[in-house]
Amino acid sequence: MIEPHGGKLVNRLLGGEKARELEAAALDLPVVQLNPFEVSDLEMLAIGAFSPLEGFMRREDYLSVVGKKRLANGLPWTLPITLAVSQEKAESLKKAPRVALADPSGTPLAVLKVEEVYPYDREQESQAVFLTTNSDHPGARYVASRGDWLIGGAVEVFRRPNENEFSSYRLDPVDTRKIFAERGWNRVVGFQTRNPVHRAHEYIQKAALEIVDGLLLHPIAGETKSDDLSLELRLRCYEVLLENYYPRDRVLLALNPASMRYAGPREAIFHALIRKNFGCTHFIVGRDHAGVGNYYGPYDAQKIFKEFGADELGIAPLFFENTFYCRECVGMASLKTCGHGKESRVFLSGTQVRKVLQEGGQLPTEFTRPEVAAVLQQAFGQDKIQQEVACS
Repeated sequence: MIEPHGGKLVNRLLGGEKARELEAAALDLPVVQLNPFEVSDLEMLAIGAFSPLEGFMRREDYLSVVGKKRLANGLPWTLPITLAVSQEKAESLKKAPRVALADPSGTPLAVLKVEEVYPYDREQESQAVFLTTNSDHPGARYVASRGDWLIGGAVEVFRRPNENEFSSYRLDPVDTRKIFAERGWNRVVGFQTRNPVHRAHEYIQKAALEIVDGLLLHPIAGETKSDDLSLELRLRCYEVLLENYYPRDRVLLALNPASMRYAGPREAIFHALIRKNFGCTHFIVGRDHAGVGNYYGPYDAQKIFKEFGADELGIAPLFFENTFYCRECVGMASLKTCGHGKESRVFLSGTQVRKVLQEGGQLPTEFTRPEVAAVLQQAFGQDKIQQEVACS
């Protein structure tokens, strides 16, 4: 089994009497209320998906990650994992040895050992991580909305966030690693997605399955853009696709509790390291991985892997060209395998897909499987009826 990043799978989730004692102690501590994005980061820290991190970053690690794409000890890590507060809140916490962390409803989840409280430059972070400070970029907009100070320190989680939501798919790194071992999978490829799997995704997943033992289909369960489809709808799409078109004994569907950053190249490395912690030996990186708008080049997310030695990352990327259905080839293809012109290729953007569904149209079978299209059409039809009722 592949080693976790940094050599050890971190576990910050307490149980039993220890959890009850910490929860009781949290009642007497100052409280920092987390937003949904920070709650998903807390869950990732709790289960070891962010190994080797044990909590929110202190200044030295934060500055090193932003500036060098590495932790202070030199280990590759490309995105900051931080907890931000206002200056007023920071001042009140500087002498507090510990703080309680609560979800947006005020429910306590964890205790953070306050090791450092420090200011940071939000614009500098956005420029380095997203290559822009433009508020049109969802990641840059989120960073600009945060407090001016960061709290760094290890966390101990006594109540797992979101534990009852889609629990059958909420598998921790220790769970997926156990399943891989039980199935005899030595080579496992991970696939990152925040959308339903269409024919191009299916094509590259199955191409990867030709050279590995199993596929971890690992959709994002945290925060995404406001116009993205709900997790419930996406899961139903994955279920009908796996039921009808995949060898079920070679695919595992599980949730990745992280939120999307839309950091393009940096997030490609970040996603690979997370899947390494879940036990994957390989990771699929396609065109414009974790991109948004035109902030990154179409293959920048593949080029960034050249900045790190293979032994440093410990997980092998599998690079794929843009794939499509070719009417002349009568099948899925890519620029590497198809010589026909653009007029023969079937591409649909997310905007086009939503427009077809909203107008009650039929998605072409060259783009998505009929079973997936049916799930989407039913969901969009119900939404349209609800909107008409609300307006009547």
